[in-house]
Formats: sequence, structure tokens, C-alpha cells
Amino acid sequence: MTLSADHDRRNALLGACAFMIAHGLFAAPAWAQAETKAKPTLRPVRIASAQGNQVVTMQELVRSQGYLEDFGIDPEILTVGDGTKLIGALLSGSSDICVFAGFNQTLAAIEKGARMKIIAGASITGQQAVFSAKPEIKSVLDLAGKTVGVGALGAQLHQVMIALLKKKGVDTSGVRFVNIGSSADVFRAIVAKTVDAGPAQADIFNQLEKYKVHMLEGGNFTRDLPEYTWQASFAMDRVIAAHRDLLVRVLAAYGKAYRFVQSDPASKEAFMRARSRALGGASFDVAAEEAAGQWQFVQDNKPYALDLRISPERVEYMQRLNVDVGAQRKMLPHEQITDMSLAADAVRMMG
Repeated sequence: MTLSADHDRRNALLGACAFMIAHGLFAAPAWAQAETKAKPTLRPVRIASAQGNQVVTMQELVRSQGYLEDFGIDPEILTVGDGTKLIGALLSGSSDICVFAGFNQTLAAIEKGARMKIIAGASITGQQAVFSAKPEIKSVLDLAGKTVGVGALGAQLHQVMIALLKKKGVDTSGVRFVNIGSSADVFRAIVAKTVDAGPAQADIFNQLEKYKVHMLEGGNFTRDLPEYTWQASFAMDRVIAAHRDLLVRVLAAYGKAYRFVQSDPASKEAFMRARSRALGGASFDVAAEEAAGQWQFVQDNKPYALDLRISPERVEYMQRLNVDVGAQRKMLPHEQITDMSLAADAVRMMG
């Protein structure tokens, strides 16, 4: 049988390709090589955070958008409902950095000898307000002598309620504070009327009629207690010294998320999907109104620190509050508490 010329050419080409592959001469296209070289090697970092709806939504947003991977981080994220456990995770070395957490207990731990620093801000102003399901309780002033649901006594929800009540002139000695758990747990107790009032998150601001609750006059933390700094990022001194670059990369990833959710209209759908996944929603429509309300609150109030920093004045206020409630015995030097140089480097890395 006679072979055609085309058949001969095909065989020749196949033989040449086989030779090039066998000898490593068949290179990938230039664009593919560049993409491979540009992809960073991921390095593990253990990240702890608080456990509220807003926090777990933002953590899922950071994950789903790939921001940590963009900066070369392979994250292991632990959410904890108790500030004491967050501090414990850093002290024990089971976590490298804490993000999205109140830092009043961090200040107290530093005074007691913990070698750690506050290295960035997260949600600077609160995304919460005080609610009640009892119609006779209309104002924060009506909470004198009432039962208020909070988290662990001495932790953030308890402390911020004391700060607000004192600012409004309410005698806190007559208020009964009950440890319910997270702000989501407190809200369930408010709806069930097992407490007279308590702080809950912004995701229900547009759902008050549905749950038959109302926000108390003077009880919007963003407007009525703007000096209270809600969340920060912090880490042990030893981790800062040994892995500073990794911590800067983590902060840059979260800073990118803050920019996205506060300034890009396209963030709404991503935020709502993140919330549905984070809270166990079976579909995109699960609790969509609450998610939309929380996203809109972020647009209206811009709570996140785009420059990733907390001012010395804010840290001083939190220290004074700690001293007032007995969590600290004395004020500490600013340089003993914070190192905002990591935040500055992260902002430069973000571009």
C-alpha cells in the first residue's frame, strides 16, 4: 500500500513533537510562563477572629474573593465567641494574628504582662445598636434598673453598654447585666423578651417590624458613641519580630476587602453571597433582606479603617474606659500598646 504525502508530513510532525517533549524543548507560551512566575508561593498563617454575623460575613468575603491568596497567604481561620479565648489563642501560639475583635481585653492583657501589640484597625465604629421588644422601653434612659443582655462580663458587649449608659447619664449600678453570649444570641433573647434590651448588629436595622423590636433612642453606637473603637487586629511581639512580612500581607488582604465593600457597588452581591455561605444559608435568597440591610449600613456609615490605623486618641479613650470599669489599673504608654507601622506597610503594599 502506498502512503500519501500528507500522511508522511503528519508522521514527521508527530515525531518532532515527541522529540521536543522528550528532551524538554516544548516550552509553554510566554504568557503562561509569566502567569506561573507571578503566582506567589502560599505561606500558612493562623488567623483568629470574633464570631458575630458581621465578622463571619467579612471573613467569608475575604476568602471567596481570594484576597489572602493574592498576597501569598494560606489562611487557617478560627472564629471564637469569647475575647478571653482570642487572647489565649495568641498567648498559646495556636493563632498568629487576631483580626476583627474588640481590644479592651487586649489592653488589660498587655498591662498584666502579655507581650503583644495592636497593629491595625478593622471596624472602627460600631455596626450595632441597642434594641428592645418591650414597647415601654423607648430610650437608653429607660434602662435604669432593667435587665440588659450582653456577652461575658468585662468583654466588649458589656463594656460598650456601660460606656453608652454612662455617657447618657444612666446609673449602671442598678442595671442587671446578663451574659447571653454573642450579639446574635443577645438578639434572640431580645426577641424572646427574656431580657429588657441589649446590643445587636446592623443586619436587622431594616427588619424591625418582622421581629417586632425597635431601636432605642440614643442607642445607635455609630452616632451616639463614635469615640468607642469597635475592632482591631493584634499579635504577639514574638510573631511580629519573626514574621512581620506575613502579618503585613494579612493586613493588606483585609484592607483590600475594606476598600471593596465600602466603595465598590459590585460588592453588594459578593457580600450577600458571603453572608449566606457564612451563616449556613441553603441559597442566595436566605436572609437576603438582612444581608442587604447590613451592606447598606456599611455604605452609609463607612465603619472600616481604609488606612488600617487606629489613632492615639482612640487608644487613649479605650484605656481610660478600661480604667474606669476596673479592667486596667493605670494608663500605659502608647508605644507599649501599638505598632501601626505594619498597617502603614500594608497600605503601601495594597497600592
